[in-house]
Amino acid sequence: MQVADDLAVFFHYTLTDSAGEVIDSSDGSDPLGYIHGTGGIIPGLQAEMAGKSAGDKFNCVIAPADAYGERNDEMIQKVPKEMFRDATPEPGMQFQTQTPAGPHIFTVVDVSDTEVTVDGNHALAGETLNFAIEITEIREATAEEKDHGHIHGPGGHHH
Repeated sequence: MQVADDLAVFFHYTLTDSAGEVIDSSDGSDPLGYIHGTGGIIPGLQAEMAGKSAGDKFNCVIAPADAYGERNDEMIQKVPKEMFRDATPEPGMQFQTQTPAGPHIFTVVDVSDTEVTVDGNHALAGETLNFAIEITEIREATAEEKDHGHIHGPGGHHH
């Protein structure tokens, strides 16, 4: 069976940046699972997975446009510090807020006495991503998984 739309695909990965630093890895945990063709992984990686088989190991390089996009300076904003009534803002802190385009995650990058600078770019925006992939399993996605748009854990339960 080869990776194709609507199939459940499980894989181990190591993600590194252009300098070879490990950003993320499934090492020591269960393989990551997704339903191919549903947008469960970044577009560039999904394209690289298509047609591969269980047991395949490969490396791929994904450009920012096919990953998390380029950095957008318009996503960096200064907001009044008093907007953080329920928490003390600190650099690195992340929060989700409702925007006209729906919920969005922002990261605090700087705090002054009166303002907080927040960045709405994904942490990996603008980064070229290097993946080492091992596909461990390909199976038919269940009707419920297809309906929900994601893989369920052992026994069909949500993670």
